[in-house]
Amino acid sequence: MLNAPELARGVYAITDSTLLPAELLIKRVQAALEGGLSLLQYRNKHASWAERVAQCQALNTLCGQFQTPLLINDDVDLCLEVGAQGVHLGQGDARLREARLRLGDQAIIGITCHNSVPLAREAEALGASYVAFGRFFPSSTKPLAPAAKLEDLRQAHSALQVPIVAIGGINAENGAALIGAGADMLAVIHYLFAFPDVSARVRQLNSLFQPSITPPNNR
Repeated sequence: MLNAPELARGVYAITDSTLLPAELLIKRVQAALEGGLSLLQYRNKHASWAERVAQCQALNTLCGQFQTPLLINDDVDLCLEVGAQGVHLGQGDARLREARLRLGDQAIIGITCHNSVPLAREAEALGASYVAFGRFFPSSTKPLAPAAKLEDLRQAHSALQVPIVAIGGINAENGAALIGAGADMLAVIHYLFAFPDVSARVRQLNSLFQPSITPPNNR
């Protein structure tokens, strides 16, 4: 694996342009950061280039104040333009090698692996900083995404050295099971950003990361 920064266990928030229109974006992301985010991903498929650049620049400055990395969803050009810390690529993007070449060894590059440990092992070998599995529960953001199971996490935890992100319908009631099965980070969208009490929800999720539910480190 390439020498990407070590990622902290915890909550991984992903922005959503429907839940976070421009007037709410900075306010609710700041609240999430105040609650203790480990990682933030900016995802906006609809805004113009200028709008996305402006929003990412503001988010990058804000994340810097909390020492929280900012990743860009599926856009290496935007990542380079605003000086973000890395990108997240979907499995269909198939640009991991190119992204690593353009962003360098220190960039954080994550990749979606759905429910496939072989895909995750391939991504790790190609230099991914982390792999993402899911959806684990019904998701309003990606209802048609392939379903993943706890056993997929257990197998991934045994097979991989890179951090594992779980995503898909995660909340404070079901997150502990994912951590117990091997997830290092919980990626959350709706449970955080559809509500005004963002900081409290991040703290609630962070409280799930306790040694008693963390699997033995067999990596």
